Amino acid sequence: MSILSGKNILVGVTAGIAAYKTANLVRLFIKAGAHVKVVMTPASKDFITPLTLSTLSKNPVYSSFVNDDEEDAVWNNHVELGLWADLFVIAPATANTMAKMAHGICDNLLMATYLSAKCPVYFAPAMDLDMYKHESTLQSFKILNSFGNIMIPATSGELASGLVGEGRMAEPEDIVAYIEKNILDQLPLRGKKVLITAGPTYEAIDPVRFIGNHSSGKMGFEIAKVAANLGADVILISGPSHETIAHSLIKLLKVVSASQMYDAVHDHFDSVDIAILSAAVADYRPKNISATKIKKKETSFSIELEKTKDILASLGVIKKNQFLVGFALETNDELENAKGKLKAKNLNLIVLNSLNDKGAGFGGATNKVTFITDQQDVIENELKSKHEVAVDLMNQIIKQIHA
Repeated sequence: MSILSGKNILVGVTAGIAAYKTANLVRLFIKAGAHVKVVMTPASKDFITPLTLSTLSKNPVYSSFVNDDEEDAVWNNHVELGLWADLFVIAPATANTMAKMAHGICDNLLMATYLSAKCPVYFAPAMDLDMYKHESTLQSFKILNSFGNIMIPATSGELASGLVGEGRMAEPEDIVAYIEKNILDQLPLRGKKVLITAGPTYEAIDPVRFIGNHSSGKMGFEIAKVAANLGADVILISGPSHETIAHSLIKLLKVVSASQMYDAVHDHFDSVDIAILSAAVADYRPKNISATKIKKKETSFSIELEKTKDILASLGVIKKNQFLVGFALETNDELENAKGKLKAKNLNLIVLNSLNDKGAGFGGATNKVTFITDQQDVIENELKSKHEVAVDLMNQIIKQIHA
């Protein structure tokens, strides 16, 4: 999954021949999972039709403040467009439009939207060779960069004039790749490896029966998504779960038993920077596993259990510079029990769940947690969606790492 997935991308189209490439650019953003809206300068419609871009973006295309051809004309709110966008990509960016951007000349909807935008703005220049090298254009580049706008450099090649040289707009595939890399390079976990465990473990009794729990794995999967969206390379080790995940920075490893999870975690722990063990691992397993299905004969039936290896504690013993996070699901003396686990297992942070809190625990879409740090700071959180809890957790980890 692309880092652009789920993002709102506003594409600005100006009046250059390279506007024909915008159709493919919009298509690639949609393919990456982004939500796309397009705003055009009036003159750009001479190079590519709004119908084409509307069809590809699956949204209306905006080019004027009011749609005069409609009987009940509605104002196209440039402020709302600017605030909607997570990214604003102006491609092609002509010399004319860049000069307006540099000097705040607001004479069309695109410029009004640009001046209202609060998000990162990328611009992909496109013009003939002499225009590209003109001092006024070079000055526009400097001013726009000083504003924090991000230039996607033009390439060299055959131009519409027949000349060969610099000024050709970057290809749509290269624009998308440039933006993805630029976003990733700025993310706080870029270059970090994060190991996450999720879900339950199933401990076999016989070929058809097992001891397990009600963990869905949703919390761990949400943590993995958030960590990856912050730039981390994620190894997600999950017990049996119906949750699915697709992200280019997440490697999913499936296991079943506590023993398999132990081995998988230890195979990767040395190479990671952060380990977050959110899985609900069985504390006990049957001592003897029947090779055949156990028949129902007696009115009562006993299973001798033995302890599983404590994965979290084992990591606390061998950790070097890794930041280690555990989860504690408690039903009584919650805070004291969590603090005890934090110290005994040599953790940097523990996440406390209480089954006494409505909306917390297994299976649901929400969770209510308390963070306890290795400095004994206690940070209570309100009931939130598991995605929001994952965001809070990763922010807390980043805060402690950089403290």
